[in-house]
Amino acid sequence: MKSQAEFLLDVCKLITYASSAGLVVTGGELYRTADQQAIYVRDGKAKTSKSQHLLRLAIDLNFFDDDGLTYDIKKLSPIGTYWQSLHPKNQWGGFWKFVDMPHFERRL
Repeated sequence: MKSQAEFLLDVCKLITYASSAGLVVTGGELYRTADQQAIYVRDGKAKTSKSQHLLRLAIDLNFFDDDGLTYDIKKLSPIGTYWQSLHPKNQWGGFWKFVDMPHFERRL
């Protein structure tokens, strides 16, 4: 529970930071069941059955600029860098080999 609370406090900082950078942020998926994760793996939307979403330690966020929903790496990379600076166990999916731009997580 403590890890979840600390994670969400960092999410609040992240949303504030992204908003100050001119992006509008909306929520995506936070908690995911093991059954839903299995579907994502089966459909190629995930690579592992051990998602931090199962522990409520990951969130998918949507970022919008003046042109709408954005996955522009130039705009989101500073957001990901900021996220990772908040805690040594924070990771952003935009920096992964299997790129997952909306994904922000805290490792245990």
